[in-house]
Parts: sequence; structure tokens; C-alpha cells
Amino acid sequence: MTTPRIFSPEILREGHRVDLERENSQYIQNVLRLKMGDVVSLFDGRGSEHEAAITELSEGIITVEIGAKKRACLPDLKVTLAQSLPKGSKMDFIIQKSTELGVDRIIPFMSSRSIPRLSERKAVERRKRWERIAVEACRQCGRARIPEIRSIVTFEEMLEAKEEESLGILLWEDETERGIKELLRDKRYGDSGDFFVIVGPEGGFSREEAERAIARDFISASLGSLILRAETAPLAILTILQYEKGSFGQAEKGAL
Repeated sequence: MTTPRIFSPEILREGHRVDLERENSQYIQNVLRLKMGDVVSLFDGRGSEHEAAITELSEGIITVEIGAKKRACLPDLKVTLAQSLPKGSKMDFIIQKSTELGVDRIIPFMSSRSIPRLSERKAVERRKRWERIAVEACRQCGRARIPEIRSIVTFEEMLEAKEEESLGILLWEDETERGIKELLRDKRYGDSGDFFVIVGPEGGFSREEAERAIARDFISASLGSLILRAETAPLAILTILQYEKGSFGQAEKGAL
């Protein structure tokens, strides 16, 4: 039986005892039906994971004693996904699957063709929801580190968020001279392990937006002749990056 994984935001130290949050306690009691002495894996979302044994169990409250630290293979690849806000609940899906695919940071932003226009209150609520989705995706897929979910920003604020050492990639359907395979296998960028990828909305980027990104040292690239949906394109580029530069295809499986 696979050891259940539980998220605990507290700093985990071997030998210490931790009272689990009520939601996790209820999940362990009512869904997993674990008992005294049973073991779970606690991860703190910052890269640490420990075995933990249940030492106290009462209605809605569980205390665990933190045991040995487990090995977590944290990959060298660092990826920021800047995603233009799509319609409906598509961003929920993107957050979930991007987390499974090892993204480090997700920056939702508004572009000129973004359809949703959220109030400040709605934007805060959405971010909290996305953070919960990322936690659950980490629990399910075995990641020890939860990706950072940024607040919704403007197009210009998104461009400014790129760190100098990151290789900036703009996925643009109007790019006809450079494909993503060509870009990633270019010797000039062969040592890159830090990527900042921009993905557009359903209607794509305007030429003016693309030119603004290129002027800020982003490199435009195409995913190919097929036009992918807004929720498909980020998963395609993350999968490609993980295969070309990251953990996909390696014999030894580690936790992201």
C-alpha cells in the first residue's frame, strides 16, 4: 500500500509532534481510515518530506510524531509559466496539470484579448482556489515543493517579472521561422535550466504585444502547425521542457 501524503505548512523537524489541520485529520479518519501507529508522509511544500506516525487520534484531531526525512530529488530545471487568463474554469485545469508537470511559478496575467475581467475580490478568491488546487496536485503526484501562484497582473507587470538569468520564451502562433525544438537545441541556449514561458489567451497575442515581449529579450517560438487550445499549449510546452531539459526520460524517479 502506498503511504498517504499529507501537506503540513509547518516546519518539519524529526522528533517533534504536530497537530494536523482539521481538514487533513478528517480525511485521514473518514477516508483513509487510518489508526494509531499508522504512518503517513508529511510534506511542507518547500521541498522537505518526512515520515510521521499517528500518536494521538480523537474526533477530528490527529497528532503525528515526525520521523526521518525522506529523500526528495529536486530537479535542476526551473520553469515559470506566465499564462494569460483563459475563460471559465480552464485556469483550474492549467494550475493542476502544470503543477504535475513540475512548474515552479505560475503568473496569471491579463492580455488585450483576455476575456475574463475579474473584480479585486474575485481575483483574490481565484488565487486562493488555485493555491488549494496546487497543494492537492502536489499531494497526488508526489511533489515535495508547491509552485508559487502569483496574483493576476497586467501584461507589462508580467514581462517585468522575468529574472535576468531566465530564458524568456514567447509562444506565438504567428512565428514562422523558429520552432520550439530548434530553439531548445540551439547551442546558444544549450545550458539553460531556467525558463520563463509566456502562453496567450484563446485569441492569441496581438502583434503589438509580441513585439513588446521581443523588445524585452523574449524569444518568439512556435509549437508547430497545429493551433492548440489555451489550456493545451502550456501543458505541451511544459512536457517538452521536461523531456528536453528536465526529469522526463530519466531512469530514476524523484519528487519534484
